[in-house]
Amino acid sequence: MSFSERKGFKAVPTVIQADAISDELLAAIWNTFDKHLWSRSNFITPIRYGAIPSIYPFSKALWADYFKRPVDTIPDYPPKILAVVREYVFQSVWYEVYDFTEFVAAYIAHLYGESIYHDLNAVFERELGGYRFIERKLIDITSPQEIEALKEALQDTQFSGVNKHIETALTLYSNKEKPDYRNSMKESISAVESMAKIIAGKPKATLGDALKEIAKQGKLHESLSLGFIKLYGYTSEEGGIRHGMLDDPNVSAADAKYFLLACTSFVNYLKSKM
Repeated sequence: MSFSERKGFKAVPTVIQADAISDELLAAIWNTFDKHLWSRSNFITPIRYGAIPSIYPFSKALWADYFKRPVDTIPDYPPKILAVVREYVFQSVWYEVYDFTEFVAAYIAHLYGESIYHDLNAVFERELGGYRFIERKLIDITSPQEIEALKEALQDTQFSGVNKHIETALTLYSNKEKPDYRNSMKESISAVESMAKIIAGKPKATLGDALKEIAKQGKLHESLSLGFIKLYGYTSEEGGIRHGMLDDPNVSAADAKYFLLACTSFVNYLKSKM
């Protein structure tokens, strides 16, 4: 990973691609379509003499219903058709790529079944795309408010220790080669603990004790303090804090992402109490 990615400065668009598509994600989408359609027998080359390559009915549907162009502008040569489609995809803005993805996925699902959606969702998760297919429609999984909260936390240099935990959580979550969701969650939680200790003025307190102290100071409603303690399931130990979910061997990307965003938002909330 580059310096800017390790430090968190480039990590936000990489982790949550809500208004962008990385080159890696774009290539992965194209390769998934290649697996399900482009490389199928008879798509480009007829499997027997006189057969019509299936790229022709596909291109007619694409030209008529997606491009909204006259079908007599479709190239005559099958490889040329695919080349035109490829040029369109790789030169499109991110939301046009998602439009295209919805259309082609629906076409494939109609002919060959729903597995295309499973494979595309796996690609979106692996490449950190900000959307998932639900009922054949792409749905955003991260709101603009959550993204802004993460950016706000990363750009605030006043609390370097807190920032370091958030940056590390982000790096561990976004490592596509070997993501470490369990330790990402631990770093997210540690960011909240660090911020709570600062607000409480008790550098050696546990998170639970720090939140209770903040509540006593009138900076946090006692019910809200207790709610956060229960929500994250903290327990005090001599070695620090532990979250029950960290013992679960099935910690997922969704778990890590939730804790990253939720803890970051709570950190920003605690900062407002300074």
